[in-house]
Amino acid sequence: MKFGLGLSVQHLPDEPQDARFQEHVEQVRLARAVGFGSVWASQHYLSDPFTYFQPIPTLARIAADAGGMTLGTGVLLLPLHHPVEVAEQIATLDVIAGGRFVFGVGLGYRDVENEAMGQSPKERVGRLVEGLDILERLWNGEPVTYSGTHFRLRDVRISMRPLQRPRPPIWLAANGDAGVRRAARLGDAWLMNPHTTIETLARQLALFRTARQTLGRPPAADVPLIKECYVAPETATAFAEATAFLDAKYRAYRSWEQDKALPADERWSPSFEELARDRFVIGDPPRVTDEIARYRERLGVTTMIFRLQWPGMDQAKVLRSIRLLGEKVLPHFA
Repeated sequence: MKFGLGLSVQHLPDEPQDARFQEHVEQVRLARAVGFGSVWASQHYLSDPFTYFQPIPTLARIAADAGGMTLGTGVLLLPLHHPVEVAEQIATLDVIAGGRFVFGVGLGYRDVENEAMGQSPKERVGRLVEGLDILERLWNGEPVTYSGTHFRLRDVRISMRPLQRPRPPIWLAANGDAGVRRAARLGDAWLMNPHTTIETLARQLALFRTARQTLGRPPAADVPLIKECYVAPETATAFAEATAFLDAKYRAYRSWEQDKALPADERWSPSFEELARDRFVIGDPPRVTDEIARYRERLGVTTMIFRLQWPGMDQAKVLRSIRLLGEKVLPHFA
């Protein structure tokens, strides 16, 4: 298995944001030193009650300290952007990363973001599908003429191509079953989200694999999964320290209606203990090792991306989690 650090680009607005960003730099340096192979940044706009570092400038800065680590967007909300802009921005990041970049992309689910950008939320799927089609054509380096519902190009050729040929891997995130089928059709992998239980993920992964087979596409080479994770010397300490921060974050997700984007059989309990069960990876190193092994055995996970910090959590606890993972957990999966 490979392991990635998902940066917590959300923070409390009354905190010094420059200091928080420098903490991310320190986290990446430590993660690289203890064996993590990749670093990821996600995207949302209008993220009240939190601030949000945007992924492209974040990853461009982090690249200087990531060394040979892979960089990835986990995820960029493609429907909110024009594919010509994204094509050149991501190509630039791929060059900065030395060809070690994964384009994690998602549909998004918050109407407020689309409306603020002057777009109808009902156009999300169409903009995603057309955007991915255009990106692949532009990254080939040839002039592109395109006439779609949402985008029109006439003899457009981007000035910067990705270093990877023909393009960076595309990992398509999805919550619902329709999105999983879309990922099977359009992506190189389905980037599994951290919000659902292992039972739902297993069901949807089977759906993804069946859809690819039906489409005549080869099995996905990568099976990536994002997970909220917290490690402390004792399991009781881990739960006690993580609960307040994770609970607050998921209360914000409820206000954003993230839970309504999940499959109908998924429910978020108001009890943190129930919410965490089969959803978060929290504990001492042996417990966390066992949990990771369970996901590997049940789902065949090849890359696990850990989100180890939530708004308000102090840096010392984040660094301890990274160090314990690198020194006590990751060696079991080498």
